[in-house]
Amino acid sequence: MSSSSSIQIGPFRHAHGEIVLPGSKSISNRALLLAALSSGTTTLHNLLDADDTKVMRNALRQLGISVTDQDHHICIIKGCSGQFPVREADLLMGNAGTAIRPLTAALAMQSGNYRLSGVARMHERPIRDLVDGLRQIGAEITYELQAGYPPIQISTSQINIQDIVKVRGDVSSQFLTALLMALPLVAKEPVRIEVIGELISRPYIEITLKLMARFGVLVDCPDAQSFVIPANTSGAVYQSPGAILVEGDASSASYFLALGAIGRGPVRVLGVGSDSIQGDVAFADALALMGAKITAGDGWIEVAGVQNASGKLNAITINCTEIPDAAMTLAVAALFAEGKTRLNGIASWRVKETDRIAAMAKELKKLGAVVQEGDDYIEVEAPMTLADWRSPPEGIDTYDDHRMAMCFSLAAFGPNPLKINDPDCVAKTFPAYFAEFAVVVS
Repeated sequence: MSSSSSIQIGPFRHAHGEIVLPGSKSISNRALLLAALSSGTTTLHNLLDADDTKVMRNALRQLGISVTDQDHHICIIKGCSGQFPVREADLLMGNAGTAIRPLTAALAMQSGNYRLSGVARMHERPIRDLVDGLRQIGAEITYELQAGYPPIQISTSQINIQDIVKVRGDVSSQFLTALLMALPLVAKEPVRIEVIGELISRPYIEITLKLMARFGVLVDCPDAQSFVIPANTSGAVYQSPGAILVEGDASSASYFLALGAIGRGPVRVLGVGSDSIQGDVAFADALALMGAKITAGDGWIEVAGVQNASGKLNAITINCTEIPDAAMTLAVAALFAEGKTRLNGIASWRVKETDRIAAMAKELKKLGAVVQEGDDYIEVEAPMTLADWRSPPEGIDTYDDHRMAMCFSLAAFGPNPLKINDPDCVAKTFPAYFAEFAVVVS
């Protein structure tokens, strides 16, 4: 849980060392749900131990699933072969989008009665596109407060797939992920899903498809907008692979990779590398475009300063549709670049843990940056001189958003001390972030 505290850090000049990354949130919550729905027992290694995965584990326990934490990073799940033992539950999902959306779809297949709610911000995050997709096949889902948003009530319903299931892809890829993971449970015949409009964050769909394959369900992708789920003819759809090793979190890696560039490095992250299935590993490519010296191998990436004689990064213009979370790190790294950095394709920031475009713009301006924002872009230019850098006495606000806190830690490499408010919000995905940060900076 977050608190009302603050920390003061910096100014720092150098970053050096190695970091073992926590498990990927995206992989962890998908693997937890697939393991619960499978037949057999699955041991998850390097599972992320943070608020979002605790939400999923607690929800699965409420649904009658045996979830045993051997230690902070090993979890044993006894699957239910597609049918949750508990058919009526009131589930509190916090602010975990990777938990509430896939679980909503899975519960709609269960012929039970379930209520899903969250914190106040979750009730501002859209779920309409997923609900519309589920209603196409007979799911009975009602909104408790505001149409299109949680809390929602799922009622006993007759699922009947008569036609192509259609879902929008331009608000969140999690809606498509939810349908992909849930529909195999009821696919008496092959089921075709078609994405309407642009599909953002496509690499996250690749994570979903690769994990589904590990649990025995192979989805055909005849074109960029279509996904065909095979018919379920054997009862239990998902089969446990026995064990899954969760990759290190590529989004969390971005902060330390940026430190390696800004703080001259070398900084090496362990647990994610050139063989990663996560789209956010492409952050390293974006950092290379800014002039960072990057090397990588299986399970590791290292950054050792920048190639420019000035020691500063290059400003870039880049489409961030496929790296929406890691793109936030680029916005703060722009404080150490020459010129204007423009990040396009970030409309999804508006519906994340906070309105991240507005929040990022406001906090960067506090430091003296010149910022312009639009519906789907942000443009950042560093303070012109050291004298133009500000140290806001009120501190950097984090909006109960873990990524705001972690991103702005990089600004402690400016000329002034930096106060960050509510640093405990990092518990959502990386509880030890500031302790790990302190190990590599000086």
